[in-house]
Amino acid sequence: MRLEAPFPGYGRGSNGYRRILAALACAGVATFAQLYSLQGLLPLLSRDLDVSASQASLTISVATLGLAAAVLPWSFVADRWGRVRTMGLAIALATTFGLLVAAAPNFETLLVLRTLEGAALGGIPALAMAYLNEEISPLHAGAAAGAYVAGTSLGGLSGRLLAGPVADLSDWRMATLTVSLTGACAAAGFLWLAPRPQGFSPVTDTGFTDMLARLLPPLRSRPLLALYAQAFLLMGSFVSVYNYLGFRLEAPPYLLPATAVALIFLAYLAGTVSSRAVASVAARFGRRTVLLASIAVMVCGLAITLAAALPAILLGLVLFTAGFFGAHSIASGWTGSMAAAGRAQAASLYNLSYYAGSSVVGWSAGLVFQTLGWPALVATLAVLAAIAAALAAAMLPAGRLAPPPPAHH
Repeated sequence: MRLEAPFPGYGRGSNGYRRILAALACAGVATFAQLYSLQGLLPLLSRDLDVSASQASLTISVATLGLAAAVLPWSFVADRWGRVRTMGLAIALATTFGLLVAAAPNFETLLVLRTLEGAALGGIPALAMAYLNEEISPLHAGAAAGAYVAGTSLGGLSGRLLAGPVADLSDWRMATLTVSLTGACAAAGFLWLAPRPQGFSPVTDTGFTDMLARLLPPLRSRPLLALYAQAFLLMGSFVSVYNYLGFRLEAPPYLLPATAVALIFLAYLAGTVSSRAVASVAARFGRRTVLLASIAVMVCGLAITLAAALPAILLGLVLFTAGFFGAHSIASGWTGSMAAAGRAQAASLYNLSYYAGSSVVGWSAGLVFQTLGWPALVATLAVLAAIAAALAAAMLPAGRLAPPPPAHH
């Protein structure tokens, strides 16, 4: 189970390295386009199904809760069955449920289907990081993790950008159907591109106790627990902003249509850039420093969204998004390199925390927004970010745990 396999991992620039990143980019689109396709449509869904803002946001929360609950079971399956095969099955199941979402006859059925879709999607994010750390040279794994997170941001963006205009032309059902069909194409791309695993060794233990034993090392590690706290608090804040900003911008004085609201997700491009950029900055200044700086950028962006002018709100959103993806790229990559044993479980616990935050904070923040408005929501999320920063400063090592990538050729 230890990474003493003779396979040294693909180096940057090799064909295998490029194929893994392209395959994981497809996995990112298949996962995150479907997971968050409804986020830009929440005001439309709220009206069509006659539910409140926080109830509408449950369509996101139950999917992320399903994902959070499923990441550990999927990681155990993948330990025996292989990363690529398991991810392929997960993507196929998720796409099937995604296609059924469009036909949900009522709100309750919609929530059940979204939960199942999220549970199926749970087989992708944690395994992607484990697969990446097994197949790519340790020297380049940090940069590859940044590239994968950048791909996930593009996946999330594509689903939301596609859904808005389609919903304006027809309705939210046709919008989610279109996104699920796109996800199906991306899933096929993943299966076609992913190279055969060479760094994977199947785990042969069978007992439930053996499975639980693989969970103990990450749960006993203070630095890993701190990284899981980052995932819960920062992702919860991030999803909350994107869940409820649409309601604010659709109301007076802005009165933006669904297509225009979907365009706010272009701020994700800032995350695509920052998640790639932080790897080289962290190699110079250390991961903890860059993580704390990223959280500071998130809070500054949040504060700017308090302005009344639309350009200022969008500027704040761009900064907030860049800060979040920088922090997430550092924390998720660090989790993979910090876990010597039970790597799939360590990554799964990170993802469990990440999506539990998305689900719990993403829904409960709606109650704050509905009753007290945007300024109270911003204040609440700033407190969560401050707690994340305090835990990172107290529990994470200041130095580098892995050698930095070599100088660019």
